[in-house]
Amino acid sequence: MKERIKRIAILLNVMLLLIAYGIYHFESLQKIDNSLFDYSMKQTADHVENERIVVITIDDASLAELGRFPWDRAVYAPFLANLNQEGNIPKAIAFDIVFSEESQNPDSDMAFAEALSQYPNVILPDVGIMGDVFSTSIAKRTQLIQAQKVDKPYDMFTDLVQHGHINRVVSPDGIIRKTWLKIQGPDGEVIPSLAYKAAEMAGADLSKYDGLTDPKKTKENVAKNTVTIDFQLETDDFTTFSFVDVLNGVIPPDRFKDAIVFIGFSAVGLSGDGGQDTATTPIEKNIKLVYAHANIANQLLKGTVVSYTPNWAELLFAALLFFLFVYLPWRLKNIYSILIFLAVFAGVLYGQYALYVASNIHANVVYALLAMMLAYLTNVSLKSYLDSAQKSFVTRQFGRYISPDLVKQIVAQDIDIKLGGDLKLITILFLDIRGFTPLSEKLTPPELVDTLNTMFNMITETTLRNEGTIDKFIGDAAMILFNAPLDVAEHERMAVKTAYEIQQGMKVIRDQIMEKYQCEVNVGIGIHTGNVVVGNIGSYLRVDYTAIGDNVNIAARIESQTKKGQVHVSEQVYEKTKEDFRFDEGEDRMFKGKSHPIRVYEVLGLKE
Repeated sequence: MKERIKRIAILLNVMLLLIAYGIYHFESLQKIDNSLFDYSMKQTADHVENERIVVITIDDASLAELGRFPWDRAVYAPFLANLNQEGNIPKAIAFDIVFSEESQNPDSDMAFAEALSQYPNVILPDVGIMGDVFSTSIAKRTQLIQAQKVDKPYDMFTDLVQHGHINRVVSPDGIIRKTWLKIQGPDGEVIPSLAYKAAEMAGADLSKYDGLTDPKKTKENVAKNTVTIDFQLETDDFTTFSFVDVLNGVIPPDRFKDAIVFIGFSAVGLSGDGGQDTATTPIEKNIKLVYAHANIANQLLKGTVVSYTPNWAELLFAALLFFLFVYLPWRLKNIYSILIFLAVFAGVLYGQYALYVASNIHANVVYALLAMMLAYLTNVSLKSYLDSAQKSFVTRQFGRYISPDLVKQIVAQDIDIKLGGDLKLITILFLDIRGFTPLSEKLTPPELVDTLNTMFNMITETTLRNEGTIDKFIGDAAMILFNAPLDVAEHERMAVKTAYEIQQGMKVIRDQIMEKYQCEVNVGIGIHTGNVVVGNIGSYLRVDYTAIGDNVNIAARIESQTKKGQVHVSEQVYEKTKEDFRFDEGEDRMFKGKSHPIRVYEVLGLKE
């Protein structure tokens, strides 16, 4: 059975390994990994305000004063003038508002253009039209993401401003985790992101981000200059002013000196590109996108990078855990293996979190955890089945013959009980009830069976107490083995001890039978030690554990020459037990089928 279970285990483990790799390859558990990543980022966000970043929002108060959006573009001229007061000029003024078309008032467009011409620190957004490129296989790690078309600001403005794209990179679960720091238009023009351009104008060293690509295979980050956004700030963590307060000169102008100023929407339902200007990030739901740009700028100014463990490291780690939990269930008890499993599971989860806290590196451990779960559950189930089957087999084969403690020992120590025979040195005890024939003539069948059972119960209890194995009961006789199937220390002594105690127990039973039925019964016992073949012997219809061989016959012959109440042993048994029991002088006897005499000794009692 063990070999069959072993083959099944190998086959199942190979299949599980292939299944686990397939799940990894197709990113079937990416949502779970994303959740772990988001948790790590949310827990480690510092929420420390960056005084170099200011957000100005078109909020409800601005709409209440200036009316429904879009506003007349002439309003932006005094707004820019208040932001660019002498001595307090921002490094960059980045609009997260699209001005791609001519407005209904050309004079207002002209006023806005004149204002833009005066302030070289203004960035207006471009929008890359990606089409199928969003899930691109066109973009390679050495290339920028390719836009099929780029929507630029209105022609009157486009040459007067700096440019930055505002394309969002949304994961399949709808959460913004990454950004393209640069995209490339169809004419080869490289367009930085709004935040990248703003940070560049603020003097940030961006060299580490040029050409950077996360070492992963997910579709959002195959292209060059794709990075994971290190979200550290929520909406309330930024310094935010109302558009109308800046327009009215309420905000002290020195607050904008050398700052990066982002301008976007916070009023519900407003957006600058015709779509909903909100999104979800790992640390905040329903964030206005202007704050996503501000988070990217905060990251670029600080120079932080969120990295990932490479694919090969994740696969290697998953393989190590898989094989570890293929091995452990078979080597340890279930209680210990499950404790180790739970400890490792918790340790891996904590380890990936600690790694992120320490170094901003995210390890995808989901597939490693899956691999170890599949390996452990499968192998512990197979082992439990094997243990159950083994216990059932041992109980079925030996439960009637050996003590319950020995059965437990066989199961607990996983002792291999072979089907078939082995040559082994054992001690064989034959026992025969003398006086049984006259007793059977006097008793009714129920009385006879009850009396016989009384004697055999005593014999059985005595045998099991002394670690013997009851091979069989044959009518009024019994065959008992010592040192099989389990090894028994001093099996010769245990056999003689058993015989002596049986004779002592028969005194009480003999007196009871004499008193009740006026018949005398006794037991004759013969014991011999020698090499015999022991094992499960029989046909496919019936198998019994027994011993066969010439030494079994010798034990039977010795018993056949005993008289009532006697215990005879061979010379081999005598030599091993003479220090513990008293014997007579012994005599040589001839037995049927033997050409030489065998010396036989009678047990007289225990030595002091």
